[in-house]
Amino acid sequence: MRDDITLLAIESSCDETSAAIIKNGKILNNIVASQLIHENYGGVVPELASRAHQQDIVRVVNEALTEAGVSATDLQAIAFTRGPGLLGSLLVGTSFAKAMALGLNIPLIEVNHMQAHVLAHFIDDPKPSFPFLCLTVSGGHTQLVIVKSPLEMEVVGETADDAVGEAFDKAAKMLGLGYPGGPKIDKLAAQGNPDAFPFPLSEMPELKFSFSGIKTSLLYFIRDKGEDFVKENMADICASYQSTLIKMLINKLKKAAKIHKIKEIAIAGGVSANKGLRKALEAEAEKQRWKIFIPDFQYCTDNAGMIAMAAHFQFMAGNFVDQSVSPMPRMRM
Repeated sequence: MRDDITLLAIESSCDETSAAIIKNGKILNNIVASQLIHENYGGVVPELASRAHQQDIVRVVNEALTEAGVSATDLQAIAFTRGPGLLGSLLVGTSFAKAMALGLNIPLIEVNHMQAHVLAHFIDDPKPSFPFLCLTVSGGHTQLVIVKSPLEMEVVGETADDAVGEAFDKAAKMLGLGYPGGPKIDKLAAQGNPDAFPFPLSEMPELKFSFSGIKTSLLYFIRDKGEDFVKENMADICASYQSTLIKMLINKLKKAAKIHKIKEIAIAGGVSANKGLRKALEAEAEKQRWKIFIPDFQYCTDNAGMIAMAAHFQFMAGNFVDQSVSPMPRMRM
């Protein structure tokens, strides 16, 4: 085996087609093609997503190789997101990775999308020490994870119903803000009063989350107040709604850190790009004397850079899969 370990990573779990090259544990690039078509429908349409992946994947992979100055014959393995995600989208990335690896006669590495979000913290400095506690927050997941090593993670808390990212997107749809909702609510929230309107904090046992109640509360709020009131007070509504979601996240994070006696705290996933959440985490870290880790914005949303980082650890451990591998839409961490 050559001294240099050069891997190609492919991410296609939802509506981002992405490819990245990692060499000796260092990310060389992170190419992402976003699918704007879903904005017309207020959410991701699975069939359209898989078609867009088919259209974009060759171009994205070629761009990753070309920009990094790497040829296909320089690769030692190809990594891909096996799950969780949309089946049609995962099929495109999995099939492409399998075909390319077969043609080059090199190994395949499967990557768990949620584990990759956590391992995005090892792309840049500073890096957390083991064990650390990670709050992973995205459109499909809300989890509290104790990270014992790059290959050993334990979920100690998760949502009983909706993910926090879905709570943002559904709220934006109800408010007529469009998709994707999280960034739009975050932007308006910065201009509003977070104490303007009270929304209920869902109290769940142990380290469980629940976000269905606050969505219902917002629905009734909009119905009772009326369209004109909502338009006139949009910034305050967004600020109050976002503040409540963030309080629920921080409260459980504090509880988990106390129970497991961990002072190194990280956040990951698409919602970790939320400026309100970042600010709240920094404020809480000062109170609790936590050492916190927040990924660069480009590694928060779905991207192949994080898949590449996870693949590097798998390669070093000799964890490969054969050509019989298939996507797992409901893959568990």
